[in-house]
Parts: sequence; structure tokens; C-alpha cells
Amino acid sequence: MAKLVYGLNQSLDGFVDHTKLGPPVPAAFHYFIELVRGLTGLIYGRRMYEIMRYWDEDLPDWDAEDRDFAVAWRSQPKWVVSRSLKSVGPNATLVADDFETVIRRLKAELAGEIHVGGPVLAQSLTEAGLIDEYRLYLHPVVLGGGKPLFAGPQPPLHLVASDLIAEDVIRLTYVPAESRDSPDGLRRRVRSTFGRERKSSQVTHF
Repeated sequence: MAKLVYGLNQSLDGFVDHTKLGPPVPAAFHYFIELVRGLTGLIYGRRMYEIMRYWDEDLPDWDAEDRDFAVAWRSQPKWVVSRSLKSVGPNATLVADDFETVIRRLKAELAGEIHVGGPVLAQSLTEAGLIDEYRLYLHPVVLGGGKPLFAGPQPPLHLVASDLIAEDVIRLTYVPAESRDSPDGLRRRVRSTFGRERKSSQVTHF
């Protein structure tokens, strides 16, 4: 069974605006290149996928690390959850309806790590009890506003690791607290916590 991991770079005050965070320092970029190379695949919401399509075509001002990341990213299968997109790029599959069933099947049929990109999509998958691990990459920047890493309430989380991965970049790794004892118990807890607020198991848009 595959592990579903939600992780993004964020400011110290919890925002994920990549244009303000700036490019990662070289050591962090190397870490992310190796991370992407080792994945089983990537799941995106519409907005995050459109941002990441930057890597679909080489640009003349790229250096060797840019090209290495692009090659690693292009090689990974991608699933894009969106009801507004009509098509997606190379090595990508559009998931327009019943995304929860599709992702449950991916988790059951595949092995390794599948990474989730996009706060809104990650929130929907959290509410469905599908996120196995959260990785917060903290950068020494305070933005004061923007899009938050978490798009809504989360179940209780348990810190399992904290690592310095590069100059001033810290990775905090969390799992849903009840997952240590009972995956089925976690699903019941998540559904109980969010079920009253949830209007539909379908995502309206990403």
C-alpha cells in the first residue's frame, strides 16, 4: 500500500506563497531533487499543478540543478484533481469526478510514497482520512499573510521527526495521532470530526 504524504515549503507564520518564499537554497534544492526521484507519483489540485507545469519545458536560463529537477518531475506519474480543467500535460491523468475513490485505489494498488500538492486538495483528502503523513518545510521567512498551508481544521497530529535539511530549512514530520494505534480508528475519528461540516465527498474546484 502506498503512503500519501502532504508537504510544502512554508514561512514561519504558516504561508505557502512560493513567489515570496523565493527559490530554495542549493542544499535544499538537491534534497527535493532526490525526493522527487524516489516518489511513486504526485497528486495535485488545479492551482498547484498549473504552478508546477513550469517544469514541463526547458528554459534557456536553467542551470544543471533546474534540469535535474525537471527530469525527475517529468518522469513521475501525476494525477490532477480538477473539475474545471479539460486536459492535462504529459505523464498526467485528469481526475474530474469521484476523486476519493480514485485515490483510495491508487493507495491500495501502488507502493512507496505519493505526494500531495495543494492546500485545498490536501484538506479534502484529510477529511476523507487519506493523508498518512504531513511534512512541513519551514523557511526563515515571515510573510504576514497569504495562502495558509492548512486550508481548514486538522485532526490531532503527532510529531515523529524534526530534521535540518539545509541551511535554516527545517522539516517537521507529523502523522495523525491515532494512526499510531489504529488506521481504522483514525478514519472514524476524522469522519466524526469533519462529517458534520462536510457537504459532499466531491471537490467543487481546485
